[in-house]
Amino acid sequence: MPVVDVVNLSGKKVGQVELADGVFAAKVNPHLLHEASRWYLASQRAGTHATKVRSEVQGSGKKLWRQKGTGRARMGSIRSPIWRKGGTVHGPHPRDYSYRLPHKVLLGALRSALSAKFAEQKLTVVDAWSLETHKTKALRATLDKLNGERTILLVDNGTNRNLELASRNLEGVKLVAPNVLQPYDLLRHDRLIFSKDAVARVSHSLDPNKVPAEAPHVETIAPAPAPKRKEAAPKAAAKKAKTAARATKKAAKPGKSKGKD
Repeated sequence: MPVVDVVNLSGKKVGQVELADGVFAAKVNPHLLHEASRWYLASQRAGTHATKVRSEVQGSGKKLWRQKGTGRARMGSIRSPIWRKGGTVHGPHPRDYSYRLPHKVLLGALRSALSAKFAEQKLTVVDAWSLETHKTKALRATLDKLNGERTILLVDNGTNRNLELASRNLEGVKLVAPNVLQPYDLLRHDRLIFSKDAVARVSHSLDPNKVPAEAPHVETIAPAPAPKRKEAAPKAAAKKAKTAARATKKAAKPGKSKGKD
């Protein structure tokens, strides 16, 4: 099982942490890395490019000269694509470049990228990002103590306002959460720095051999007791009995005949 040292913000070793074999010691698959990077870059394209066809450009639709007898080529409109300032044929139009990538491909690319960083000894784990200030200069000095390269990817679990403010103004430094980690970011940055909590979360969530959590078995569920019927109030019961007696009396009374005997 891979083991990596845990250091503090001064660069001194304070412990070790064990990582999952299936995440940080997996076989590197270059094809998965290529497919994941291509998918990520395609999803980042705005797709707002546009050109005007002959029906959208400015100009009259009048036929400038007659069809025959002039000696010139026939022409129906100055907005024709073969004319200067005419429409564009087969030009780009706004579209969405994103497409669906299988989830297993993305997980495999993440495992390959993390394993490559670990094999190249470009993975650092810090105890915690306990920064006293949000100043960029202080963070730059801290990264230099952690053998910071020119480009650094910081992975932290949770909200750390000082780290967010201090890192966003550094060129080549990017801060991401473990749940939005992308293989392209891992390949693009030279050094990968995890917090201790973040590396534990990534190691557990990407481990293909983790034991799924099982819900406890429930043998029998007792049925819910039937709700008790409320007894009618005395006044309501008396009124109901009086109405029933009146209906009975009305039914027993003989009806009068309209015709003469």
